[in-house]
Amino acid sequence: MSEQRLVTAVHAIMRQAGLAGKGGCHLFRHAFATHLLHAGCDLRHIQMILVHASLESTQIYTHVNITQLVEVHRRYHPAQMRGVALSGNEG
Repeated sequence: MSEQRLVTAVHAIMRQAGLAGKGGCHLFRHAFATHLLHAGCDLRHIQMILVHASLESTQIYTHVNITQLVEVHRRYHPAQMRGVALSGNEG
């Protein structure tokens, strides 16, 4: 399948779903990388899947889910593990 045929197909599906706009394939690529990261996939593996030369390029596609970040902090930060709640005003 050519790149143009894929773009045309994705845009048609987006229009049918009421999601008309630009960036369909890029949006799917971005969401794919973000979902892989949130599911626990290693960033280096995502880099290889997306065929990026540098890890910095891959990081552009990923977002840190703030809920997951708070949970990781709660579970693993030494102050949290000792029962010391941080107010968010530190730093």
